[in-house]
Amino acid sequence: MSTSSRHRLDVLGLFDNEYDEDGYRQCSVTGLDVHRSVENHVKLFGVTAVVWLLVGGLFAITVVGTRWEAIGLLSASDYYIHLSMHAWSMLLFWIVFVEVAILYVGGPMVLGRRLPLTKLAKAGYLVMVGGVLTIYYAIWTTSAPDQAPLLTAYIPLPSSPLFYAGALTFVVGVVIAAVPFFVTLWREKREKPGETLPLVTFGAFITGIIAVEALLGGVVAFGGALLWRLEILTFDPAAYRMWFWIVGHGTQQINLVAMIVVWYFLTHVVGGAEVVSEKVSRTAFILYLFFINMGAAHHLLVDPGISTGWRIWNTSYAFYGATLASLIHAFAIPAGIEAGRRKRGKGGGLFGWLTSAPWQNPMFAAPVIAIILFGFLGGITGVLMGQLQLNMAWHNTFATVGHFHSTVVLGTTITFMAVVYFVIRTMFMRRFVSNRLASLQPFLYGGAMGLTALMMMYVGILYGVPRRTPEVVANIPGTDFSLSAAEPLFVVFGLAAFVAIAGGALFVVLAVGSLLFGERIEPGRVDDSLLADGGDASLGFADGTELTTRESIDLSQDPDDPVHAYEMRGTFVLCLLFLAAFVITYILNWYLITQLWQIGA
Repeated sequence: MSTSSRHRLDVLGLFDNEYDEDGYRQCSVTGLDVHRSVENHVKLFGVTAVVWLLVGGLFAITVVGTRWEAIGLLSASDYYIHLSMHAWSMLLFWIVFVEVAILYVGGPMVLGRRLPLTKLAKAGYLVMVGGVLTIYYAIWTTSAPDQAPLLTAYIPLPSSPLFYAGALTFVVGVVIAAVPFFVTLWREKREKPGETLPLVTFGAFITGIIAVEALLGGVVAFGGALLWRLEILTFDPAAYRMWFWIVGHGTQQINLVAMIVVWYFLTHVVGGAEVVSEKVSRTAFILYLFFINMGAAHHLLVDPGISTGWRIWNTSYAFYGATLASLIHAFAIPAGIEAGRRKRGKGGGLFGWLTSAPWQNPMFAAPVIAIILFGFLGGITGVLMGQLQLNMAWHNTFATVGHFHSTVVLGTTITFMAVVYFVIRTMFMRRFVSNRLASLQPFLYGGAMGLTALMMMYVGILYGVPRRTPEVVANIPGTDFSLSAAEPLFVVFGLAAFVAIAGGALFVVLAVGSLLFGERIEPGRVDDSLLADGGDASLGFADGTELTTRESIDLSQDPDDPVHAYEMRGTFVLCLLFLAAFVITYILNWYLITQLWQIGA
């Protein structure tokens, strides 16, 4: 027996789905039993995340229009305010709100449970929103002697006390919102102590632990900075930098692990992927737990007072544990796609499994585009920047901005766009207002942003263009130096960046338009366009099949038809190409540090 459940404040029907008397409904795409408490909170955090993405995108226009000096849109003081609004919106607010939704999907949704402590989840949401609005106000009203707080907000440069209070509030709100996820896992293990958590849930659990580590660092950094700004106590700037990068870099590691969890989930549901070795994939997640935050040390490689041995250990030997984990996932996910598709008879030739994949589906195309661009641009450059010697050529140049756009944007943002598409189709139960534009959007955004990031890295490494100074091409104030030779590359950068902004705007239009005007998908109807190759009864995704949570989302192998029985030679070839690109880029960067930058040549 189904009953309609509509919230009394829901005026657009966005929270109106059919549930049984216990509050559950079966998702026709994943087969999961989804409780209304989970679904409604995922919707709430997801919609709010898109709002912050829109804000960040609007400020991307002014940032690009200023950094491309042919336009020169803003003065330096206004530029830093707009850059701060852009950075906090895109690097934290948009991404973290999606990540909370991912925790709720990876935990209670995959496990087929209610979301516990819903009042606490709502409290966390409200505290997070309050922190966001406080930070926005503090940035936008910045005036001397306060400085516009870029993401780093280094002391002793002062920012408004409201900013530090807002940042602290936001961090605390995220911790509160994460508690229901951990309670879900605790209850699951108490009730089923002998069962292993599904891989997706296990990855979300590792994400949650890394998040708590990072956010507690943020509590110390922003709480201490607030007390310093109020002149209650002193806070050593070097200590602030160390504590800040626990959260500043740690949040990006949350992004990485959450992003990989989504890769496993969506490539399985939409692309028919399987996991070639669940034990190996779990081991890779565990390596992240112990080693991934070591990479934060590369932000401190030029700081005084830190021993060379500490720097080398953290950024080289220790961080290689996380690098190994990334390489494992880099093989396991495409290998799972290849084996799964060959298992379905879709793998003719070396790359037939890839060319026949559902590229027209943005929930498949976006994650795979993210895997490719993140790996070749973000992953390789991250390892290079983490080396003590090579970091000297990258540090505080525009190349650093290119790197984190390759990770946070080309990887995380594109992947999380796929998450929003998935929520629109499977939870809001709306069709896209334009399937063709939805299919095009990941390619448009990914291609343009990839070129933008390349130009950032190119002008930074080869010309030494600084990271945050808006006026560099004509001259560096107070000197006779000129970087005018980089001007043609800034033309490419500017044009590509504006195309990328258009691709991001298209995503927002599609998301909002689909919610408001998209055709309603009837409850219980299987949407074959979202299933791997239209659904396959042998794999538990056929129309009308009653599926349990464990059957539908279990990524482990079928003992009667093991994944290792199928070829993965296409993935091996792709991995060799990746290795070749890695070696060439590594050698090139070591060559470049032997050359002096000739400014004005």
